[in-house]
Amino acid sequence: MTRYIVRRILQAIPLLLIVSLVLFVLMQNMGDPIATLGGRSVTRSADRARLTCQLGLDYPITLQYVFWLVGNDWMPARDCDGDGVAERAGQLKGVLRGDFGTSLVNRGKPVFEVIGERIPNTLLLMVTAEVVIILGAILLGIYSALHQYSLADNIITALSFVFYSMPIFMIALLSMFLFAVSFKRWGLPYLPTIGMYDPRVGRTPIQVMWHMVLPVFSIALISLAGYSRYIRSTMLEVMSQDYIRTARSKGLPRREVIYVHALKNAALPIVTVVGLDLPLLLGGALVTERIFGWPGMGLLFLERVGRTDVPVLMGILMLISVLVVVFQIITDITYAWLDPRIRYD
Repeated sequence: MTRYIVRRILQAIPLLLIVSLVLFVLMQNMGDPIATLGGRSVTRSADRARLTCQLGLDYPITLQYVFWLVGNDWMPARDCDGDGVAERAGQLKGVLRGDFGTSLVNRGKPVFEVIGERIPNTLLLMVTAEVVIILGAILLGIYSALHQYSLADNIITALSFVFYSMPIFMIALLSMFLFAVSFKRWGLPYLPTIGMYDPRVGRTPIQVMWHMVLPVFSIALISLAGYSRYIRSTMLEVMSQDYIRTARSKGLPRREVIYVHALKNAALPIVTVVGLDLPLLLGGALVTERIFGWPGMGLLFLERVGRTDVPVLMGILMLISVLVVVFQIITDITYAWLDPRIRYD
């Protein structure tokens, strides 16, 4: 297993380099970062030329990528202000040395600091939603499989298809209308729709949990519908296997047969889906965070796309890319743990 993990890591290095190059080229061609630098409109040609020189945006894109990757401290300094004082553009150490540069919007603020301020908010929301999704899908999937074609199974199946086919923005807006607007109109306790807490009360655990209800509900509903169908189909397939009939014939308790012998093997397909979803947790839920004003990574990404903050965007995208590789390795290890027949060495 150790040799397999080392081999996968070595294979991931050129893959991540290719991904970073493609992302960098796309980011550099998505807009003009000088146009809205720091929230101000820069229109004077002299100011634009000076800022372009200071940020190193006048270099060829291939050289800018090299600066981003390995730093620019080896390049000669140059005079961008015309005052006779030479300075080095961007002052980058390079990604390979752990420096993603500074934000173009928050001048002088490191990218990791900008991202680090939002990661806890996103993890709080997305991990909670993922726990609700996995637990709910397992319970619904097992119940549907054990009561195949019953009234409850038919209702769960119908609702799963309905919710799975609905776009996330529709679920979010409908939940806001029902549980916030309508409940308030009817005189019932209603849920908040914007932010993480009420500024008049402060950021207390109760306030944060209360504000999480609608975003978590919106995120979980679609995935819960899809995951439960995976669990149901795999459970039906596993329950018909010979080893399950053997376990039953030995007189093992029904709970042990279902949750120990059947579920462990039925979980293999869902592990793949969850393994692909987990890295995206840090990316946040773009639509949900935007609608509910949740200050997480998704909202940060949308804000910085609108202002062409390339260093922050590259930091977010590369963080997700690295996590995809890491979680795919973890998924393979989980496979081997769930199914002893799988060997990588």
